Amino acid sequence: MKFSKSHLTIFITILFGVVLLALQKPITDSLVKKSNKIDARFSKVYNIKNTHYLPEILNEISGITWLSNNVFACIQDEDGYIYIYDVQQKTILEKIKFGTSGDYEALAINDADAYAMRSDGIIYEIKNYRSENREVSQFKTSFSEDNNIESLTYDKDNNRLLLVPKDEDLMSKSLKCIYQIPIDKMEMDSLPLMKIDLKADLLKPYRGKKTHKTFNPSDIAIHPRTKDIYVLEGKNPKLLILNSKGEMIKVYPLDDRKFAQPEGITFSDDGRLFISNEFQKKSSSANILEVELK
Repeated sequence: MKFSKSHLTIFITILFGVVLLALQKPITDSLVKKSNKIDARFSKVYNIKNTHYLPEILNEISGITWLSNNVFACIQDEDGYIYIYDVQQKTILEKIKFGTSGDYEALAINDADAYAMRSDGIIYEIKNYRSENREVSQFKTSFSEDNNIESLTYDKDNNRLLLVPKDEDLMSKSLKCIYQIPIDKMEMDSLPLMKIDLKADLLKPYRGKKTHKTFNPSDIAIHPRTKDIYVLEGKNPKLLILNSKGEMIKVYPLDDRKFAQPEGITFSDDGRLFISNEFQKKSSSANILEVELK
């Protein structure tokens, strides 16, 4: 039986396809095993109880604060609006303007008042933020754009705001310090409230050639019951927990496949933990994850 040139071409194509599939299977199996191994590692650390996907307008979500059941106050880093979002109804309930476009990175709520942090160290105080008669004021901290501030939380027990720089600290390159701003005077204390020692043994697994890049905080929150302080990092996703005295307790590494870019953290009144992630190519959309630590 004679084979034409076209028959030979078809035969070679089929043979090539079979060989390619045979070669791909071990690679695919290896990737699956590796993925399962990673999943098993992180499943010992935490459990993601719920995933709430966010609308496109919140793709750049940079800060969140729990308001009530299913409702969060959100901020994104491109415009001067606070978004009140219901994760159950999947709808924006309110859109509250407080400023012009800018790099807004964190949000804190104190009853009727809101505080928005700009990355260059400017804090916007929005009195009666959900009222049509809201009043907006600006306060300068000791930080500049070189420090790159992405964190802010309200400490109800002490009536103060807490913040920590993402990049270089004011004190030392080997420290990341938590600073306080008493609400009654809205002026940042010059000395830090707590110091995170980047050379501590607890952070040794994450230390690189440059110590100040060991930990780059993207947000901060206080557990309503334990009063522990949770400091989130989005660059190399992890969660650092300190007690109320500032002593480091534990570091939780976070899977960057699930935590694409964690930028916001908050707690419900009963202590449930929520972390928000900006949109990235490896995630389908920005989201808010309810996380249970183990």
